[in-house]
Amino acid sequence: MFKHAIVRLPGQEMIGGISSASLGKPDHEKALDQHSAYVDALRSCGLAVQVLEADARFPDGCFVEDVALCTPVCAIVTNPGAPSRNGEKQLMEPVLRTYYEQIESIISPGTLDAGDVMMVGDHYYIGISERTNPQGADQLIRILGQHGMSGSQIPLHTMLHLKSGVSYLENKRLLLTGEFVGHPALAGFEQMVVEADESYAANSLWVNSRVLVPAGFPKTLEMIKLAGYDTMVLDVSEFRKLDGGLSCLSLRF
Repeated sequence: MFKHAIVRLPGQEMIGGISSASLGKPDHEKALDQHSAYVDALRSCGLAVQVLEADARFPDGCFVEDVALCTPVCAIVTNPGAPSRNGEKQLMEPVLRTYYEQIESIISPGTLDAGDVMMVGDHYYIGISERTNPQGADQLIRILGQHGMSGSQIPLHTMLHLKSGVSYLENKRLLLTGEFVGHPALAGFEQMVVEADESYAANSLWVNSRVLVPAGFPKTLEMIKLAGYDTMVLDVSEFRKLDGGLSCLSLRF
């Protein structure tokens, strides 16, 4: 169960954030409202949420998940693969030190976005992507091993991040789409397949027995409900315009 979350407010500069979505520029005021509802949802799931101020230097700074991996034992400051985002890690490290005694780091030439890391118990699946390279993944696996955990790599071919297309909903269930359907590295899980026209909803978020689901994807929502989960629907349309999803907007631990 998660006890804490860290989020960062989206700044006006988000309109210039990285995007391949071709959905237009985000509306900042609308994004603030959606972010506030997201924070309220995390709190309704029992989390104490620390809300950090926006930093004008980093248009994508609200996507805090990428800059750190929070495990039950230690926090790992990543080395984000996008040059415009790499400096965000320096903002997050002092925040993490208020929660963790042990802080580890990924260092160059390794790169790692934690949006490429999916936690399943004490094992971590690591996507090899344009943002996360094998050297970064190897460093993470080594760090995890030093703290009694483990990791394995999954090369990506079409997804931006691993968790763009697969989410762990606990109970040995994966919500997944696209290249991850039937993937041999994910054998042994019950696979809940998100149809291609709702692929964005594969990034739904399990938080303390509730699943947060992005608005606008009724088939995926119904599938999750039928599996017995309590659900909450959240509009994150403005963050989708920057390739961001529900998991991207918080660190949960």
